[in-house]
Amino acid sequence: MKRVLIISPHFPPINAPDMQRVRMSLPYYREFGWDPVVLKVDARNVEGVREPELLATIPADARIVRVWACPVRWTRWLGVGNLGLRSWLPLFWAGTRLLWRERFDLVMFSTTQFNTLVLGGIWLRLLGVPYLIDVQDPWRTDYYERPGSRRPPGGWKYQFARLQAWLLERWSFMNASAVMSVSPSYLEELRARYRFFATIPAQVIRFGASRVDLDRAAEMPAPSHRFARDAGEIHFLYTGASGPVMPHSLTVLFDALRIYRECEPVRARRLRFHFFGTSYVPPGQGVNSVLPVAELCGVADQVDEIPHRLGHLECLRLQSEADILLLPGSSDLAYSPSKAYPFYLTGRPILGLVFRDSVMEQLLDELSCAYLVKFREREPKDAAHAELCRFFDAAVAGRVDELLPVRNDRQFEDRYLARTLTGEQCKLMGRALAPAPLQV
Repeated sequence: MKRVLIISPHFPPINAPDMQRVRMSLPYYREFGWDPVVLKVDARNVEGVREPELLATIPADARIVRVWACPVRWTRWLGVGNLGLRSWLPLFWAGTRLLWRERFDLVMFSTTQFNTLVLGGIWLRLLGVPYLIDVQDPWRTDYYERPGSRRPPGGWKYQFARLQAWLLERWSFMNASAVMSVSPSYLEELRARYRFFATIPAQVIRFGASRVDLDRAAEMPAPSHRFARDAGEIHFLYTGASGPVMPHSLTVLFDALRIYRECEPVRARRLRFHFFGTSYVPPGQGVNSVLPVAELCGVADQVDEIPHRLGHLECLRLQSEADILLLPGSSDLAYSPSKAYPFYLTGRPILGLVFRDSVMEQLLDELSCAYLVKFREREPKDAAHAELCRFFDAAVAGRVDELLPVRNDRQFEDRYLARTLTGEQCKLMGRALAPAPLQV
C-alpha cells in the first residue's frame, strides 16, 4: 500500500473550512490503496472555533501527528496571528523526521495556510518525496485590484500576504507533481500565469458531501437556534461565512424583499431570513456583515444574523430543519460553494442567487437542484427582483416544489459523495508519483 503524508494544520477538534476535504476522505483512503498520516497543529495552539463532535467522524485507527506552534500570546505583539507562520518550523521539523525515518510515497498539502506549501519544494530537494497541492482558494488574486472592487481587508497584513504570494507561489507550484482544485478557474489562472503549469497533472475535484456527517448531525441534540413554527413563518437559511464579495447578491435579495413587502405586505411578513455563522471567529467576537446590508435595504426586521462560526454538524442539523436554503453568489466568479453539496444532501429546497458566467452558476445548473436567480454585477436587477418576488409568492403559497427543477440525483451520487471523490483524489495521487525533473 502506498503512503501519503497529509499537511493539514487545521484539523478536528478545530472547525475550519480548509480541513474538511481531508476529514471526509480519511475513512476511504485505504480502500483506494493509500495509507494516510495527517500532520496537524495541536488544537491548543490554534485560534478558532472548536467542535469536538467532529472527532467522532475520524476513523479510530487514523494516525494523526500533532506539532506545536508559537502561541498567539507570544506573537501577537508582533502583529502575527497567522497559523502557517506560527507553525512553519514545527511542521518542517516534524515532516522532515517522518519523511526521513519512514517510507512515504507522496506529500499532500490540503490547507489555505499558503506559506506552508513552500515545504513541499524543500522536502523534494532534501528527501526526494514528490508533493501534491490542493488549491481551495487562490494564493495570488487580483480581485481587490479590479475596477469597482471594495478596499482590501487587513491593511499592511494584506499587503504582506500579497508580497508572500508574489515571492513564493511560483516556487511552490513549479515542482509540484500534481495539483487539484475546487474550482476550474483557479487552475486556469495558474496556467495563464506560469508556462510550466501546463506540464503538471491537474484536476478539478470538489469537496463533496458525507452521509456520515448528516447521520451524526441527526443524532445531535436540537440546536438552540431553532425556527419558530407557530406563526406560519417560512424560514430561509444560509450557514457559513459572508465575506466582502457577497454583499452584491445580498443586496439583490433584500431589495427584492422590500419590493415584495410593498406589493404584498401581509404575505411578505411571513418570510424570515437567517444567516448563521457568518464569520470565522469564536462566540462573542463576530461583527455583523449581513444585517448592515439588510438595514440599508429597509428589511432588517425580517433578518437574523449570528456572526460567530457555528459547528459543522450543528449547521447540518439546522439545514435539515429549514424551509428553504439560501445560496448567495459571490462577485468573484471563480467562487465554488462547497456548502452546495451538504445543502443538496439535506433534500431541502434551494434558492440560488448567482452571477452569470460564474462557477457557481455552472455547478447549480449541473446539479439541477435550485431555483436560480441570475444577474450581472453591472446590469439592472429588475428581472432578478421579479424572479425573487415570484419565488417568495410561491413560498408563501406552499408551491415552491413547482418551481424547482428535477434534481440530478444520479449524477450527485456518482460524482459528489465523499467516497467517490476520495477515489478521484487517489487516482491523481497515483499520477503524481512520477515527478518531472527539478526546475529552478
